[in-house]
Amino acid sequence: MENSNDNKYELATFAGGCFWCMVKPFHKWDGVKQVLSGYTGGHTENPTYKEVCSDTTGHYEAVQITFDPNIISYKTILEVFWEQIDPTDASGQFGDRGSSYQTAIFYHNEEQKKQAEESKKELDGSGRFSGPIVTPILPAQKFWPAEEYHQDYYQKNPAHYKMYSIGSGRVGFIEQHWRDKKKA
Repeated sequence: MENSNDNKYELATFAGGCFWCMVKPFHKWDGVKQVLSGYTGGHTENPTYKEVCSDTTGHYEAVQITFDPNIISYKTILEVFWEQIDPTDASGQFGDRGSSYQTAIFYHNEEQKKQAEESKKELDGSGRFSGPIVTPILPAQKFWPAEEYHQDYYQKNPAHYKMYSIGSGRVGFIEQHWRDKKKA
């Protein structure tokens, strides 16, 4: 990842179900330099989309965000993440089922781990969801960028992206659970 060793930028890595739907929400924030779709958390070197979808590699579909913490905080990045997922579903996300579509926060340092745990506890106690928050907080592992046709999918295929995000149930879920925050 370019500039990942540059002290100006930090990485945040999240699994939130289909990675197509996890890019756009982060792109619109000042301070976000790049959002890559990819795979992490598994045991297969340089996995393909087909391999990951077979649920045999141990990988999650994920996004890796390069951001400037002087412009956008990790806490804000976490809030954006929580508002894109159903954190009570341990079997996948919306229309996508299986281990590759489960949610997770992958922390890159102890401060990110601490903030992720605090945000999860806060969300769990908020009463916003009827069930417990089951999204795990895990140490970051090797991140493999997905094939080029998956990158920035919402920009390359806007009609299909819109149809998919609505048809999967994601848009309706977000509207139902975060409506009050969207109006603020």
